[in-house]
Amino acid sequence: MIKNDLFLRALKGETVDRPPVWMMRQAGRYLPEFMEIKEKYDFFTRCQTPELASEITVQPIRRYGMDAAILFCDILVIPQAMNIHVEMKPGLGPWLPNPIRTQKDLESVIVPDIHDTLGYVMEAIKMTKEKLNDDIPLIGFAGSPWTILCYCVQGQGSKTFDKAKELCFTKPTVAHELLQKITDTTILYLKEKVKAGVNAVQLFDSWGGMLSPTDYQEFSWQYMQQIIDALKDETPVIAFGKGCWFALDTMAKSGASALGVDWTCSPTNARYLSGGKITLQGNFDPVRLLSPPAVIKKMVKEMIDDFGKDRYIVNLGHGILPNVPVENAAAFIEAVKEYKAD
Repeated sequence: MIKNDLFLRALKGETVDRPPVWMMRQAGRYLPEFMEIKEKYDFFTRCQTPELASEITVQPIRRYGMDAAILFCDILVIPQAMNIHVEMKPGLGPWLPNPIRTQKDLESVIVPDIHDTLGYVMEAIKMTKEKLNDDIPLIGFAGSPWTILCYCVQGQGSKTFDKAKELCFTKPTVAHELLQKITDTTILYLKEKVKAGVNAVQLFDSWGGMLSPTDYQEFSWQYMQQIIDALKDETPVIAFGKGCWFALDTMAKSGASALGVDWTCSPTNARYLSGGKITLQGNFDPVRLLSPPAVIKKMVKEMIDDFGKDRYIVNLGHGILPNVPVENAAAFIEAVKEYKAD
């Protein structure tokens, strides 16, 4: 039994004294103890070494005592497993030297054996569960098929992902075949994560907001729905689409346990658009963590009041930034733990 099950209770929609809190990308780059590890090991070594991944996962828990941990990993381990070469270049980010842009390119893309290609993730989960000792739940995650496709086709990060969209609009057959392979791999991967011990999973559709509402349904949401359908009876699923407020009504009917919301959608609108009956997660602007701690605490209190304490998980509207002072992150967590409704 998980000792602090506040996060899991919020996912079920149960009444709580205060909402649970964790932060996207909480395991990582703003923590001095993480930077010590970063200086010694490159990015994918950190992901692929279970001892390092589990240590990085629990670092913020030791420091702040969040209500849930999220496994340190990366969404791009999926294309790596699918036989697509992925590097992480300092100062540039993801770099895929052989992007997938034609039917011929697709021939080498596989739906892999998860144990052969991603077994290190399952080992990291088991090690992390030992370290957490059932104190709090552990979250596993994956990128949405559309977000993974963006990198696989573009070959790197982008402000527009124009080449990814061009492929979808000019060679839709190729795009859909790639999306289905990513979806099939992601389902197998997340099912193994559940078997290894994660207590919930989150799908990150970081680039969903790049698409129009119509294109979103065709090239992103239908594949996220397949993943939710495959996982929802085994574990709670959180669906997070950045910039996808227009799809909250569809998402709310998906069978997901919770929906992530970014900072461009107010709590009132998020409740309205999602029908008011599903757990919501978010939506503090990560850059607001650069505000003075007293301001952060005041804004967090107001955010909880606006969302309501039940059916709500306090989080950021996207990942925490590397330049956030540790005391500001502490103020964010403390504000939730100190929360009392007026």
